[in-house]
Amino acid sequence: MTSTPKKPFVPAQRGETVRQQVVDLLRGSCLTPREISAGVGIPEKEVARHLEHIRRSLQAGDGRLEIEPALCRKCGFAFAKRERLDRPGRCPVCKGESISEPRFSVRDG
Repeated sequence: MTSTPKKPFVPAQRGETVRQQVVDLLRGSCLTPREISAGVGIPEKEVARHLEHIRRSLQAGDGRLEIEPALCRKCGFAFAKRERLDRPGRCPVCKGESISEPRFSVRDG
């Protein structure tokens, strides 16, 4: 009984990383996390984590992650000073839970 030598594992070819795809998608367009999720093919819950890393990476380079803040649909409160990139759960002013999603874009230079 002769054994056949095993072939070495070769990983599948990848084009761009997920974060590179997100940055390319956000250049020239302003998108919500749901739209980013659909465009790149990742779960919506992972988008905020990737955006946080992208924000730090772009600050080190020559780009910038632009954020259009979430808005309360009931009273119009803008979450402008919010550091977290995911959608807030409740408005601090009226306690309403109907909050629009923040929108993101990438600006060069």
